[in-house]
Amino acid sequence: MDLIQSFSVDHTRIVPGIFTSRADQVGGGTVTTYDIRLKKPNREPVLDVAAIHSLEHLIATFLRNDPDWKNEVVYWGPMGCLTGFYLILKGSRSSRELFDLILGAFRAVGEATEVPGATAENCGRYLMHDLGMAKWYAAEFAAYLEANAGNPEIFEYPKTERLVTDDGQQFYDS
Repeated sequence: MDLIQSFSVDHTRIVPGIFTSRADQVGGGTVTTYDIRLKKPNREPVLDVAAIHSLEHLIATFLRNDPDWKNEVVYWGPMGCLTGFYLILKGSRSSRELFDLILGAFRAVGEATEVPGATAENCGRYLMHDLGMAKWYAAEFAAYLEANAGNPEIFEYPKTERLVTDDGQQFYDS
């Protein structure tokens, strides 16, 4: 069985940033998945579950209300490993082209006075939110992006390098 594309990223070397994960052809158009990574996998504590839930609500609302981007947004949601988010957009843009949008989204979290959709009618776990921690993570990530805007590492995935046998099989050591 082939490894999925996201498993070819070297998670021992990835840093927080904005990365193009994959582009797929769907219904005659392109849909691109972006990795918005807030934490270094396996090296930093994961995002708090209640805070990542609040960030999901806050940033999804921001993206779907942005006049320039709302019609391009397909999905915004947390990674299972709790180190960041996936953003799926119509079309194909470089990760650098998303810098201002992502920075603006995380800055906007700091201005929030409530978590949108955090009611029993609108959310499957409405009591599991932490606006204060969401603001803290958002401020930390926004400051990081600003400080590293010129660093290519925050836009380019580090890929794993695997030996390939003569017959095309990938070699995995134990």
